[in-house]
Amino acid sequence: MNSKKNYFLKNNTESIFMNQYLTTIKSSLKLALISFSAHKLRTFLAILGVTIGISSIIIVFSAGEGIKGIVLNQVESFGSDTIQIEIKVPSSKKGVASEQQSAAALFQGAQVTTLKLEDMEDAKKVPNIIDGYSVFMSQETVSYGNEVHSTNIWATDSSFIDIDSTQLEYGRFFTNAENNSLSTVAILGSNIKEKLFGENDPLGKTIKIHNIRFKVIGIMEERGSLMGFNFDDFIYTPIKTMHKKVLGISFLHNIILQVEDTNVIDDTIEEVRIVLRENHDITAPEENIEGWMDTGKDDFRVMAMTEILEIFNTMSAVLTLLLLVIVAISLVVGGISVMNVMFVIVNERTSEIGLRKAMGAKYKDIILQFLVESILITFAGGIVGSILGSFISYIISVVANSYGIDWNFILPIRAFLVAGLFSLVFGILFGTTPARKAAKMNPVEALMHED
Repeated sequence: MNSKKNYFLKNNTESIFMNQYLTTIKSSLKLALISFSAHKLRTFLAILGVTIGISSIIIVFSAGEGIKGIVLNQVESFGSDTIQIEIKVPSSKKGVASEQQSAAALFQGAQVTTLKLEDMEDAKKVPNIIDGYSVFMSQETVSYGNEVHSTNIWATDSSFIDIDSTQLEYGRFFTNAENNSLSTVAILGSNIKEKLFGENDPLGKTIKIHNIRFKVIGIMEERGSLMGFNFDDFIYTPIKTMHKKVLGISFLHNIILQVEDTNVIDDTIEEVRIVLRENHDITAPEENIEGWMDTGKDDFRVMAMTEILEIFNTMSAVLTLLLLVIVAISLVVGGISVMNVMFVIVNERTSEIGLRKAMGAKYKDIILQFLVESILITFAGGIVGSILGSFISYIISVVANSYGIDWNFILPIRAFLVAGLFSLVFGILFGTTPARKAAKMNPVEALMHED
């Protein structure tokens, strides 16, 4: 009997406490709205700082998703079932230092001429490799009539069109026979086609590359840009023609290999490395103290396309984090403006605070009243900022697409979750000090305060 009575009393007490709590919040909301309507400009300025910060969060996340989508589409266009071999400056240093030195040397114009067509042919003999193509890129002057432009040449094999997801808009790609016979044929990217021919049909026309005549046999579909390269400005030619008839060289920049089974792609990559080391007279690496293989002496780098995507995702995450730190700083500035406004509100309502305390309002009641006002300001800023950020993100996607960039308009849920969390945390963080100042006031002194 006593246990039932105690249970009833406990539930009744909790119910009374909850009702009082909800009544206090409701009263605080009403007072906050009255205060905001009486001081519209001040409230607007306080909300503005939070709005800018929250909209920046939405834009950062949306832009990150847009860029990620572009890169994902481009990487997938090379094929998720492919392996890339690229040139690398060899180094005596180990691990990451070697990668950094290689990137710096290539950026400064260092030439690595050890990757050959023979490497591709030998790599294609590795089990699980079913096809492949080589790539040599060169910037050349191309002309047709009075139109003269500097553009990139993508010299490759006939297998390129089968492995890569790039499609022809019309015309045809060159054949293996044309590559072997050093035929001077070319396929134009959509942009360079417009620059040279405008609206005219270029098929069958003759252009000059490096002062050598090439017959146009096809036009590529629009592809867009990746890592600073606009593929729509590329001209695609047989690699043997460029090597032997145009430039008189024999080295490559990249080799793309297609695998049959992606489940064993790591083993396939290691076998390709072994073949290339034999071709380039490079001693097989030994395991270092940390358990990693020292590949610093390699003059090539072998990577799965999925690995390239993982690297980009890591870089994207780091960049997003850095941008969010910058955004957080702007939010702190907005939070300080909210805190200053709350101090002004506390000062203006000192007499009211004194009256409430004299009538029995507790410390927590006063704290709650001003925290509700502070959170209401940051919450309003969060809502307006989310709407503004979404609108600006949409405008960015529209402008990007108008310039031929395949930018998807994406608003990830986590962006709004982060925005909401920031709004709540900053409302509490920057409203606590003014609220505590109000709650600690002496009721007698507060009542004697002159507004």
